[in-house]
Amino acid sequence: MSKIKVMTDSSVQLTPEEIKKYDITVVPLTITIDGKSYIDGEDITRSDFVKKMNEAENLPKTSQPPIGRFVDTIKKLTADGSQVIGIFLAKALSGTIDAARQAAEIAGQTDNVTIIDSELTDRAEGFQVLAAAKDSQAGKSMDEIVAHVKKIRDNQTLEMMVVNLKNLIKGGRLGALSGRIATMLNIRIVLQMPHGKLKVAKKGRGKKFTRAFDERVLKEIEENKDRIKEVGISYVDTPEPMHELADKIKQINPDINVLVAETSPIIATHAGNGAYAILFYVE
Repeated sequence: MSKIKVMTDSSVQLTPEEIKKYDITVVPLTITIDGKSYIDGEDITRSDFVKKMNEAENLPKTSQPPIGRFVDTIKKLTADGSQVIGIFLAKALSGTIDAARQAAEIAGQTDNVTIIDSELTDRAEGFQVLAAAKDSQAGKSMDEIVAHVKKIRDNQTLEMMVVNLKNLIKGGRLGALSGRIATMLNIRIVLQMPHGKLKVAKKGRGKKFTRAFDERVLKEIEENKDRIKEVGISYVDTPEPMHELADKIKQINPDINVLVAETSPIIATHAGNGAYAILFYVE
């Protein structure tokens, strides 16, 4: 039956139940750890990845899905005449969206495939994917779905705390000099992604800085508590503090749905141990 199908990548934060219920196709990224490659979500879990990352000699490398896999997926999804909307992690973080566009051309399906840069990743990307999938099931048109997704995208917030800059320094995301200084001074940073561009929003030292970060974000949620329906909290290796943070959000408004989950390898690789992000959108 012809319809609009939803495709995304494995950096997205979705539950297995959501993927099944809304018939979402997830195309996995590839991860390489000390020369051995893994398919994200297929032969390595997120928790296993963090363990292997911490044991690895070198910083893991993540790469976009192979063009051939994208081509095969697009051909399969469009075989019955269906249209496809593909929503992918920010171009600033990965070449995945370009690979998807190229694959649509190779598959000869550019007229039937609509590609959107989520300008974020993780649960923020998930919010857009879920909206598209729900709209599709409701029988909405491609134009209506795209408009809805872009409206969510334009009102999203990513606040990320990075407490250990080792991986960012290794990955070349900080200059060598600033990296050495940051390590010496126990610097922590807050990352944001306005309009899909990664930026350092704040710098500070120690746990006091982290507490101030939490308080600021909680205050923003408090100020918009009736216009925020969903919040995502994603982390590298700190589940207990993140569930405590979720409880504080539920105290602000019990009706806010909060998903707490491990982040994807592409984020964990660069953010490193102890990092976490709070993601939401204001209606």
